[in-house]
Amino acid sequence: MDRDRLQRRGFLQCTAAAGATWAAGSIAGGDESRASKLGAGKELQSQADVLVIGGGTAGTIAAIQAARAGARTVLVEQGSQLGGTMTVGGVAFPGLFHAWGKQIISGIGWELVCQAVEMDGGSLPDFATPPPPRQHWHHQVLINPYVYAVLAEEACLEAGVTICYYEFPLSVQATEDGWCVDTVGPGTRRRIVCGQLIDCTGGADVVGMLGLPRLREQETQPGSMLYKFGDEFQAGRERLDAVYVHGADSSNSVTRTQANLTGRREILRRLRERQANGEKHARLVQIQPEAAFRESYRIQGEVVITHDDYVTGRVFDDAICHAFYPVDLHTRSGVRPHPLDEGVVPTVPLRALVPKGSRRLMVAGRCISSDRLANSGLRVQATCMATGQAAGAAAALAAQRNSTPLDVPLDVIRELLRQNAAIVPLRE
Repeated sequence: MDRDRLQRRGFLQCTAAAGATWAAGSIAGGDESRASKLGAGKELQSQADVLVIGGGTAGTIAAIQAARAGARTVLVEQGSQLGGTMTVGGVAFPGLFHAWGKQIISGIGWELVCQAVEMDGGSLPDFATPPPPRQHWHHQVLINPYVYAVLAEEACLEAGVTICYYEFPLSVQATEDGWCVDTVGPGTRRRIVCGQLIDCTGGADVVGMLGLPRLREQETQPGSMLYKFGDEFQAGRERLDAVYVHGADSSNSVTRTQANLTGRREILRRLRERQANGEKHARLVQIQPEAAFRESYRIQGEVVITHDDYVTGRVFDDAICHAFYPVDLHTRSGVRPHPLDEGVVPTVPLRALVPKGSRRLMVAGRCISSDRLANSGLRVQATCMATGQAAGAAAALAAQRNSTPLDVPLDVIRELLRQNAAIVPLRE
């Protein structure tokens, strides 16, 4: 059965099921009446092999990889630009791509980072020499977030990705051959029929909408709101200052709002304090539009990466990328990173990207299946990019076969990743 026929069948199944649900006056994951008013206006229909929800650090790379592999790819992003914490959050120093004097993460994310550095006239760190203990930040790459955002968008469009800004998923339904996803945005309602779905929302929002198990802590790690006091400065070349936002939780709009209010209130307090003390550079010259979140939900995957797996550098049988960062758990009293032992380079298995018991569904980014301590090292940007590329590759190949990602031969996924410059872990 060819791809177009499968898509037509999926669309008919989706339309019939959703029509019955809407007629009853409710939609899974949202209120139909409210959604109708919000989305009143354009009603659109899209078909895709791969649908990526969330255009942040991981989702952007997942979409590019899927499209470069030949999959019809749609990327839904609730904001106005790509990049997530690297751009909107202002954490514009991605890492870590190197460990112990060699590169361990490359691929599409590294490609974009290098382009951003070159276009902005910057330079890369000296990766040949490992930084001193607890000074891992020496190997983070300073980028201009504005340049990265436009380069990421260009790469998506050149690969053939359809980008849908200002939209978010309202309902998600399984069909015989994939998924039917309804999104809503100002003046727009869209129905997307797809074969494969990748949740890159950061907090596994789509997985939660489907009622699949997720993991989280009672109190999340603090987020950060980044800002800069001073006179003139080069926004793309300097690290910003940050305030901790305790209790920051990105899992819903109420807690996200509260995190932003708390962060801005603290920055304003600091500004007034400086001005009262007569400091020379008491001007607020930059503040990010929202807080950057470290933690919310993680999936319960087909395997859970444990702290022991992480700190011993376990090479999983189905490892599809490396990770590298200290165990980096932030608390109310601050953070004291615990560096990995010399020579240790953790790996990420494909099964950690697959929600337990699901089909045609993957995640990438900080919500991958892991315990809290392992996740504190796995959540960083280079690893998010690597998991995004792995998910994009697996989903594209599964779409070609009308199957689910774990049914695709692992060697085929790894070969596609290598063809796109990714580094795949090898057993010694």
